[in-house]
Amino acid sequence: MEISARNFHKGTIKSIKHGQILTELVIEMPGGLEITSLITNTSAEQMKLAVGKPVSTIIKASNVIVAVE
Repeated sequence: MEISARNFHKGTIKSIKHGQILTELVIEMPGGLEITSLITNTSAEQMKLAVGKPVSTIIKASNVIVAVE
């Protein structure tokens, strides 16, 4: 995958909390840094996210975008 974003990092899902509309992901980065992201429940289901699954993050000033391969 190629992308123009410069803040592209890989991590692993540490925890998932499903709400009524949004899912909260805690993603552990190399070195132990944790990033929290809110995505729609539909997106979480479509990407088949699970604790321990490797993901990529794209960080913008206003949000964090999660990607899987």
